[in-house]
Amino acid sequence: MNFDDKLDVLVARRDELTQLMSGEHGGDADEFVSLSKEYAELTPVVECIEDLRALQNEIADLGGMVADPESDSEMRSLAEEEMREARDRLPEIEKRLQLLLLPKDSADEKNAILEVRAGTGGDEAALFAADLFRMYQRYAERRGWRFETMQLSDTGIGGLKEAIAEITGKGVFARLKFESGVHRVQRIPETESGGRIHTSAATVAVLPEAEEVDVVIEDKDLRIDTYRSQGAGGQHVNTTDSAVRITHLPTGVVVTQQDEKSQHKNRARAMKVLRSRIYDAQRAAVDADRAQTRKGQVGSGDRSERIRTYNFPQGRVTDHRIGLTMHKLDRVMEGEALDELVDALTSEDQASQLAEFSEK
Repeated sequence: MNFDDKLDVLVARRDELTQLMSGEHGGDADEFVSLSKEYAELTPVVECIEDLRALQNEIADLGGMVADPESDSEMRSLAEEEMREARDRLPEIEKRLQLLLLPKDSADEKNAILEVRAGTGGDEAALFAADLFRMYQRYAERRGWRFETMQLSDTGIGGLKEAIAEITGKGVFARLKFESGVHRVQRIPETESGGRIHTSAATVAVLPEAEEVDVVIEDKDLRIDTYRSQGAGGQHVNTTDSAVRITHLPTGVVVTQQDEKSQHKNRARAMKVLRSRIYDAQRAAVDADRAQTRKGQVGSGDRSERIRTYNFPQGRVTDHRIGLTMHKLDRVMEGEALDELVDALTSEDQASQLAEFSEK
């Protein structure tokens, strides 16, 4: 089946869906929802196919006028100009169609679980982890997303050992999925009297929030322990055994949650994080073979990969995966210019997929 035949199949399927949706469904609401979802996904593709074919037909008609020996010189000249303009528009529509035909990441529209942890560098690493966590919180606010802190382990001096948040909104995972990895900071600590630049790091993990249908977890595969919540310095957050530790025995994934005073709420939050971590691991395993064959891949998803450096003395941010340097550090940390990095990473990923697409 050649490329045009594949496009014909998509157009025919959209027309079939139109007929099916206008017919009787016997009261089957689930079937109608499924058809509607497929129709909504297919419609922009088919509209782009129609635009492409209309432009191709226009170019063919104009070419016929140019080649017609009976056309007068003025008409031929006008047709040649219109044909050049039409041909100039052709690559943009072809690229738009190719992007629409690329395989969709099924997790792109999901909400996300954000995990930020201090890495090497002691107190300075913990302070940087807190800065990153605030950066993503500000970014979420700018995009109109809901940012809910699920767990916070602080150092008592403004730093974070670990922080977990749930980010809810439209296309959250699609925008944040390239943030996973090691973020390195270079700056002069406030306690450094000699003015020496210190290097430290924090790790970021962005997981697609899994629903129960995405990951089936059996009760028999869980070990749930409860204990008394502890605060900074060892003092009790409360006097009941409300903290929860859940271990998924088949995978060894362990999640703890103690920020809520209710054991029930802590358990619900811990299960949400556990399910997302298992789902993320399953996705990584499925994608591993494809990732190995992918050329110019933006990121392997390896959490140990150093992806970005924030250099405060020079006011610059460098993303090492795409070689992009921006002298907008303050605006990035405010969440304001983070979109520029995200857009560049997304474009690079699409270009990589298009290169793979064109080789098939």
